[in-house]
Amino acid sequence: MNSPRLTLSLIGIVLTLTGCGSQPALPISSGMGPHPALPEPEGGLLPTVNIAPAVGWQGDAKPQTAPGLQVQAFAKGLDHPRWLHVLPNGDILVAETNAPAKPDGSGSVKGWVAKKIMTKAGAVTVSADRISLLRDSDGDGLADQRTVFLDNLHSPFGMALVGNNLYVANTDGIMRFPYQTDQTQITTPGELVTMLPGGPINHHWTKNLIASPDGRVLYAAVGSNSNVAENGLEAEQGRAAIWEIDPAKGSKRLFASGLRNPVGMAWEPFSGALWTVVNERDELGNDLVPDYMTSVQDGGFYGWPWSYFGQNMDGRVKPANPSQVASALVPDYALGAHTASLGLSNAVGSRLPAPFIEGLFIGQHGSWNRKPHSGYQVLFVPFKEGRPNDAPYTVLDGFLNGQGEAQGRPVGVVIDGQGALLVADDVGNVIWRVSAATQP
Repeated sequence: MNSPRLTLSLIGIVLTLTGCGSQPALPISSGMGPHPALPEPEGGLLPTVNIAPAVGWQGDAKPQTAPGLQVQAFAKGLDHPRWLHVLPNGDILVAETNAPAKPDGSGSVKGWVAKKIMTKAGAVTVSADRISLLRDSDGDGLADQRTVFLDNLHSPFGMALVGNNLYVANTDGIMRFPYQTDQTQITTPGELVTMLPGGPINHHWTKNLIASPDGRVLYAAVGSNSNVAENGLEAEQGRAAIWEIDPAKGSKRLFASGLRNPVGMAWEPFSGALWTVVNERDELGNDLVPDYMTSVQDGGFYGWPWSYFGQNMDGRVKPANPSQVASALVPDYALGAHTASLGLSNAVGSRLPAPFIEGLFIGQHGSWNRKPHSGYQVLFVPFKEGRPNDAPYTVLDGFLNGQGEAQGRPVGVVIDGQGALLVADDVGNVIWRVSAATQP
């Protein structure tokens, strides 16, 4: 049975759907950069809930670009496209996917409320459980061929091609499939490389994947099973972490931990470092805690659940762990509170104009728990000699209309074979293609 405190908290969450909740004291930009503002946490029973209802794109509506860029729909009519992978021949793989169904009896009142919130935001659909292949055979920037590349998967997300092996990260494990150049469908059954933490809660279900530059090992990102370990630390075993996997042996080791929900991963070409974007914790106020991107140190601990943005203690987590907090690393670059930064891609191969040629692109899925909304855009953070060296630029926005409704929500980002930026939009069910504007 729920405790009185939990019941009141749930009632408070429901009430906030009618517009309750405090206003931010700081502009979203104050929570960006290497030294973000970190105001005092806000408490109480009324966490902010500010849904942008999902309505999709009407007519010829589309996102807005930065000067010097243009955008068009590369492919429409997809089923909740979340993640992208570019094959060497230029074909695009898109994971059409969502959270797996929960087993009977695994729900809770809080989970029911969360599902209602996510449904309104367009995040609850039956998972298509497939990867589709998109091909632009004539090079005009529009996909003219579409095939079901792989199906009967289990909430797939990350993809990585190493030689003739295609690795796919299902929500509970990494699968390997044989791939031959130019094929448009794989029917050969895959083989399991290694299991990943799943289970009936599976709070952050997406499992991303990236191969090392030499292809010897894979890295898998696994999100936490809760906001701040409220389901118990046992439920967090192996989660909030990045794993290093030897696919030849099927073995794995913990590479980095304390990362609440790492999703996008990318190699930074100058330093060779692995970078990730991380969704930080909720219910500390509109201005806490900034999501962030950071280089990932082998063996590094990044604070979750006991602390945030370094060694800032979160008093909600019991028991406290001061010795672990003392080792928490400070992330490299904050991306704004509650922006839901998910996508990450380096600019290698970009044919966009300056400044979009050296740095990282970030897909911000957008907030559901901040007033006013944050995210709902694609950002670019310029780099120099392997480090961020300027304020972020907005590449693509306009995902919210004038009524605060979500026409789309950007997720995965990747540079295609012609140097344009592709953006997966899982509410608009579109893959957008951003390229250099043509001269009049």
